[in-house]
Amino acid sequence: MSKNFELITSQNEKLRITSYSFANAGTAPCIILVHGFKGFKDWGFGPYIAEYLAKKGFFVITFNFSHNGVGDNLSEFTELDKFADNTFSLEINELNELISAYLKEDFCVVENKKIGIIGHSRGGAISLLAAKKNKYVNAVATWSAVSKLDRYSEKQKEKWRKEGVFEVLNTRTKQVMKLNVSLLEDIEQNINDRLNIEKAVRELNKPLLIAHGEQDLAVSFDEGEKLFEWADKRLTEFYPIENTGHTFDIQHPFKGSNNKFDALLNKTTEFFKRNLN
Repeated sequence: MSKNFELITSQNEKLRITSYSFANAGTAPCIILVHGFKGFKDWGFGPYIAEYLAKKGFFVITFNFSHNGVGDNLSEFTELDKFADNTFSLEINELNELISAYLKEDFCVVENKKIGIIGHSRGGAISLLAAKKNKYVNAVATWSAVSKLDRYSEKQKEKWRKEGVFEVLNTRTKQVMKLNVSLLEDIEQNINDRLNIEKAVRELNKPLLIAHGEQDLAVSFDEGEKLFEWADKRLTEFYPIENTGHTFDIQHPFKGSNNKFDALLNKTTEFFKRNLN
């Protein structure tokens, strides 16, 4: 059973939230799902993951970042102005505010304060950066996570600064989606500290599961290996997945699961059962 919430952040932004297994709210460990770039909570595998974990006994929270481009129409990018204004620092702040709201019992009475995070793609990086400084996060799983946020050439940056925007094509919707120069400025101002993924992984000091498809064309498998290289091997598991890519052969709209994806879900469930119970 799912239940919807809205959280107004300290910046007066709206986070649209769906929780699963509300009967377990507050008594079971909580797992928060963090979507990636051009992602949203109801994309493809999102509800399937949440329902799967809920059946395994967790209380699950999915949400949309306020500037992911998806508004009240939960399946379309209708807020491209907000998408353009997004920054990595904003997403880190919003994830931490969501965690704080949960623990302050904005959604339910919380008896079990164990929290785990699953972050996909860029959401994996945001999860690591938030969890490194958030003492209330007990374990993190990354799926197809990026190992760096500065993914742009000097030529691209020069054009970005000159024009004020950087354009990306959403190949699924065919929309040209713009990123304002504020995102580049966020990278340049914070890449050595707040947005330094290597530093966050080296200092995480929490159980970490790194899962990555070996045929990932969006985020190279090498990036998963790099995260594992930086991680504390005593606390970290690396889970390579053969013959699959960035979304583990799951499509949007959701057309069903597959053996490799269900194996990933099972591996992730076992990881959280060990580290949140």
